[in-house]
Amino acid sequence: MFPPAYPHDELKALYPDVYLLHGSIKMGPGMRMNRNMIVLKNRSDLILINPVRMNNNSLSKLDELGNVKHILRLGDFHGLDDVFYLDRYQCEFWAQNGQDIYKLPKASKIITSTMEAPFPNSQFFIFENATFSEAALLLKEYKLLITTDSVQYHADWSYFTWLMKLAFKLLGFKIGINIGPPWLKRVTPKGTSLKLDFEKLLQLDFDSIIAAHGLLLGPGAKDVLSKEVQRVFR
Repeated sequence: MFPPAYPHDELKALYPDVYLLHGSIKMGPGMRMNRNMIVLKNRSDLILINPVRMNNNSLSKLDELGNVKHILRLGDFHGLDDVFYLDRYQCEFWAQNGQDIYKLPKASKIITSTMEAPFPNSQFFIFENATFSEAALLLKEYKLLITTDSVQYHADWSYFTWLMKLAFKLLGFKIGINIGPPWLKRVTPKGTSLKLDFEKLLQLDFDSIIAAHGLLLGPGAKDVLSKEVQRVFR
């Protein structure tokens, strides 16, 4: 039995061949929050990034869009619906070594900073010093950085229940750009900092950000993130 499909929007095109599924997940009684899946289309092949299970109607539309060939897990904390899609499509599964929260399924392709990604003109970035695996994917043509929990942009509190919104605010989240406070606390080695990782991230040529939570942060995103890095690691 697979986890259910939670409420979600329809697939929305962000760029040519780049789609966003803005959905949700139930964390507990009265606690629901948003989460995203990114779908990339390379000719007739589809790549699902940080999968979010869709309802049957949306799955039919996904199948009309193309053939799912790859699943990418970019963050250790996002693996709830991977098995559902792997069972349905029998495709390649990409993840870093050392998956801890969702130990299964095992990756058929190991993500590293030097390997070629399955989407043209793209590049993996690895948070090398994080204690739990976390990566990002840069789509160079669109200058779009795809992240998971490391960097999030919350333009609103869509799909948040009032209780979850309260919890997020207590955890240090705010409307706007966020370096996920609980994520940062959990993945930072004791007595050290991930400042160097974020400085390396800022060396990439991107201008927009879309994460596994929140919404698209468009042109100017790199400057906004740079200021947040300075604030968090000052």
